[in-house]
Amino acid sequence: MKIISFDRAAAVNYARRWALGRNPAYYDFENVGGDCTNFASQCLFAGAKIMNYKPILGWYYNSSSDRTPSWSGVEYLYNFLTNNKSIGPFGHIVPEKDAEIGDIIQLGANDRGFYHSPVITAVSPFIQVAAHTFDALDRPLFTYNYETIRFIHIDGVRIW
Repeated sequence: MKIISFDRAAAVNYARRWALGRNPAYYDFENVGGDCTNFASQCLFAGAKIMNYKPILGWYYNSSSDRTPSWSGVEYLYNFLTNNKSIGPFGHIVPEKDAEIGDIIQLGANDRGFYHSPVITAVSPFIQVAAHTFDALDRPLFTYNYETIRFIHIDGVRIW
């Protein structure tokens, strides 16, 4: 396997294009639990340009009924990105100061875990995000209410 750069500009361009709308190539999970992680995965795919078709533990989307849990589930995406040793994007938790555009933020509550996955669209003068479920484009991170937060830095993309 070879490691290539994650195309942060492509991820952010995708986020800007679809933050306030829906790409018809993907199912909208808004009314069945939320669309935030589905949208974050779409942005990741725009920057990675490759999916991981390993059943259950991979990261892919063919249709609403043919996808991995990591494509649309907050914790599953975290587990995939931080444990992926195979093809596709991979990353690790960083402090806020090390977050970059195209990285994923996950917001949580102490009593129910992490529940929201916005994508970073700007880091200066402060972090701004794009997201679905509560659709947002360049929303300042400081306007969200949350009890816990993690920043998933995308380190790169593994390809064959």
